[in-house]
Amino acid sequence: MRRISYSHLAFAVLVAGLLASTAAFAGDGRTCPGNTPNPNSAKVNLRVFNDCPTATATDVNGYPANVQVTNGNDDCFGGLNRHTWEFSTDGGVTSAPFENCSYYHYCADFSIDGDGNGEGGLEVSPWWAENTDGQFMVNAEAGHVPAGEIACFGGRLPFYSFTVNFGLHYVIGQVAHMDIVYNPHSLAAADPATITYSISINGGPTFSSGPLPFDQGNATEDPPHGLWGELVPAHAGGYFQQQGGNGVPQMLVATWRNICYENLGSPTATEKATWGRLKTLYR
Repeated sequence: MRRISYSHLAFAVLVAGLLASTAAFAGDGRTCPGNTPNPNSAKVNLRVFNDCPTATATDVNGYPANVQVTNGNDDCFGGLNRHTWEFSTDGGVTSAPFENCSYYHYCADFSIDGDGNGEGGLEVSPWWAENTDGQFMVNAEAGHVPAGEIACFGGRLPFYSFTVNFGLHYVIGQVAHMDIVYNPHSLAAADPATITYSISINGGPTFSSGPLPFDQGNATEDPPHGLWGELVPAHAGGYFQQQGGNGVPQMLVATWRNICYENLGSPTATEKATWGRLKTLYR
């Protein structure tokens, strides 16, 4: 048997350090100094896409009770006007960055009203496409195939279709309760982050995707962005975009009501190799 040459104090320090390492996230590519934000507001971003600059764009920011964006008098041919909001920790001045190891849940009652063609919902955007990609969508565009599609896609988000899996469709004027849970797990190939999408329409039954794993990010971009999660810095909130009216002025109003947010803390991710290294020192 190997003689233990470390003092009890040194051993205690070593064990403490290894225990701390179990809360680190394998494959993250960086530490997590900010971990999970605690938002106190929303930052509204009008005209992220502004293909119809003559259209009017206004917002009402009553977070968390409601955030509302109106895109009116949109008679342009083609193109999109896109508007977003993101969680903020400084009164709406800046958007809160989310880490790979952030652990959170948020939701909203979302609706699209008016006479135009558009889509919207929740958004978890990646670092390279803030405000422009990564969406949990309900579609209210005339002629969209499939009609009233409800799907999650883009950016880093695992694809999921509620229309394909449950036959759900959105109709303009309906209220969709939309819900996202992001869980980082170990941020490793064997235990990647997951995201769970859930939705109910007009107070009906709730349908869930169940936890869906993230695939591997671009290894050449880690560090600093990470590999097995949403990729830092990510941003969370909602989005809405409207198509041009092709010569006929149209208006849509997107509303997110009863916005909820929950900091779920930091899950403990245990690496077997860590305890293996400990055992090799004392046997």
